[in-house]
Amino acid sequence: MPAIDRFTGPLAAAWPGVGPALLEQVLEPPETSLPVPPAQERATWAESRLDVPTLRRLRARAEEDLGQPWPSPLARHYARYFRDGDRDTYEQLVFARQRRLSRASVLAAATLDPDWLDEVVDGVVLLCEQSSWCWPAHDDTHTLHGAVLPTMTDPVLDLGAGEVAAQLAWIDHLLGGPLDQHTPGLRPRIRHEVDRRVLTPFAERRDWHWLGLDGDVHNWNAWIHANVLVAALRLVDDPPRRAAIVDLIIEGLDRYVASLPVDGAVDEGYGYWWQGACRALEALDILAHASGGRLDGVPGEALRHTVAFPHRMHLGGAWYLNHADGVARPPATQPWEALYRAARRVGDRDALAHAAAHRDRDAPVADEEQGLGRLLRALSHQEWINAAPGVPPLPRDVWLPSIEVLLARPTQGSPAGLTLAIKGGHNGEHHNHNDVGGFVVALNGVPVLVDAGRPTYTAQTFGPDRYDIWTMQSAWHNVPHIRGTAQATGHAYRARDVAAVTGHAKTELSLDIAAAYPRTDVRHWRRSARLERDSGRIVVTDAWDLAPTDASAPTHIHLLAAGDVQLSAGQAEITARHGAGRLRLTWQPASAPGTATARPLDDPMLISVWGRTLTRLEIDVGAATATGTFVLTVEESPTREVSSSEVPDDQER
Repeated sequence: MPAIDRFTGPLAAAWPGVGPALLEQVLEPPETSLPVPPAQERATWAESRLDVPTLRRLRARAEEDLGQPWPSPLARHYARYFRDGDRDTYEQLVFARQRRLSRASVLAAATLDPDWLDEVVDGVVLLCEQSSWCWPAHDDTHTLHGAVLPTMTDPVLDLGAGEVAAQLAWIDHLLGGPLDQHTPGLRPRIRHEVDRRVLTPFAERRDWHWLGLDGDVHNWNAWIHANVLVAALRLVDDPPRRAAIVDLIIEGLDRYVASLPVDGAVDEGYGYWWQGACRALEALDILAHASGGRLDGVPGEALRHTVAFPHRMHLGGAWYLNHADGVARPPATQPWEALYRAARRVGDRDALAHAAAHRDRDAPVADEEQGLGRLLRALSHQEWINAAPGVPPLPRDVWLPSIEVLLARPTQGSPAGLTLAIKGGHNGEHHNHNDVGGFVVALNGVPVLVDAGRPTYTAQTFGPDRYDIWTMQSAWHNVPHIRGTAQATGHAYRARDVAAVTGHAKTELSLDIAAAYPRTDVRHWRRSARLERDSGRIVVTDAWDLAPTDASAPTHIHLLAAGDVQLSAGQAEITARHGAGRLRLTWQPASAPGTATARPLDDPMLISVWGRTLTRLEIDVGAATATGTFVLTVEESPTREVSSSEVPDDQER
């Protein structure tokens, strides 16, 4: 590969002189380079010292594992991605294998029991003998070799490979001494497999797309670099080579940090924050430890602000604003300890409170779903274990200009009443949906006018037919469908003339979304959405100017609802899910006819969030009207008794 000039960003500026020579001097030796005590330190890992709810749950699951065969991802499962687009079957088997190994690793550290060490050894060897650590959706084996199975001589370093490498490094660190005594020869096997599959490809190939050398930097960069860092620190014994690899990692992370906007927002949304910005913060924390504090701090304003992104996207309870491929009700088991630690480092009290709000002392401090490293850090972080439950900050107003997302609620600290969220941006974002001008309305923290999010990933999701998936199309977002035309995909299809106003009486975003549509006859389409705090209502106004035409398809305002919809002339009532209450929608002109189309859901991910059905309202604002105005008013309706016949199907499950 030709030499590439070193990238210099916030990390290079904060750490003058960083490079292989300095790193060789300051890095801790492998055995002390990771910020978790090894199992021999019984003050941390003895059963009596570990968090009781966490150990109890892990033990119950691990003991159940012992009576079952290990999950076995097969060749046919791998090949399915290239045959019929199914990636989930293979991935879920791999994830189950890794989770079982993580559970066994903690039990082995807690007990030093030979039976648990055997379980760990079995899991490690299974991973070492697994043909590929790359997930099939990321493997270029078919493109380069015409194969539907991994090419063993050409390993791909993707998210999956990084995850396995880091897991094996954490196991080597945690259980290295006991494993040397119990199963001599296992640790050299770990080093061999991690080196050939991850460390050597990382060091020798500089054309990985996720490095961001073309300027397109996204969450893969931070996620993979953070995992390779753990592997390099623990598993590379040659000091010059170790320093050289860590230097490449720092340079790569610097590209990611430099790509973050000053407001700390992530265009991939809340769900991907945990696997992007959070991974970068975790990597910097590990670097601070591994360098004995020489590479310390959280350089750059963007990194300090991104710690606030999760609580800024919080609607209330389990619900979050889910633009892009996000999920409106994500799993509760996020790595809250990682956020807590990052918030403490940057001094963000609101982010600290948001993390602490998820600390229940009767529940585990973390689980294996988020990876072994995150589990070990939470189990060994006494401040997190003892943290008093906090109260979510729920800021009154959020405006993130870099991604043009606004969120407003009546009162800081409470999800009560109506919450408005609306976005501008463009249709070329990472994990993009065509949704410029789309908005969400939550009632008492529960989304009612919604963004459906994404279904289970398949080959189609990131292929040329992505926008054949209905959840990606503007026709199924809360935006206009102009003269029968949906929004188009690409950076050029964007909001213009965007203006946000936040204030005590009202908060409002206005924008022109005409350029999001592939039509030349849309002179402007001005949308404004405001939360009026005195009345507690939300008002969305659309004003348009279209070039006259002799014949055109109708123009509709689309609204996607979660709940039971009752439609009548000029209005609709929606009974929200989960007992959140009822919304009344009214519009002017009241003569604009509305229809409702039920969308049965058959994808398990969508069903887990919304139940069995979503409903689209289609309000016809005129087939030939060249100019016009449409005003939608959203208010909370008085609560009434709901009969059993009116309970949505998903609440009966």
